[in-house]
Amino acid sequence: MSVKLTTRQVGDVTVIDANGRITLGEGSTTFRELIKELLAAGNKKILINMADITYIDSSGIGELVSSYTTTTNAAGALKLLSLGKRVKDLLQITKLYTVFETFEDEAAAVGSFS
Repeated sequence: MSVKLTTRQVGDVTVIDANGRITLGEGSTTFRELIKELLAAGNKKILINMADITYIDSSGIGELVSSYTTTTNAAGALKLLSLGKRVKDLLQITKLYTVFETFEDEAAAVGSFS
């Protein structure tokens, strides 16, 4: 199973609920397309809820970095919510933990955009 992405609005923040695996192929391209669509529609505050991500590979990590860069270049902000232990460990190993702003609490994450 690849990643399933659903979006919802919390105030002016777009929350992407990600479920499944972010891996090479369909999972990563789905992510890229959704970020492009959101930015094109004027959604510049993006929060990715990763509570239900079961697996992420190096391609998936690359997709997160690409999404972050794309959003930042469009004068937006992208933050991560509810990282599982595996994702947290991967971000620490790759030193990307310093790049992404991460949160455990959705209300605090949404509030951080203002």
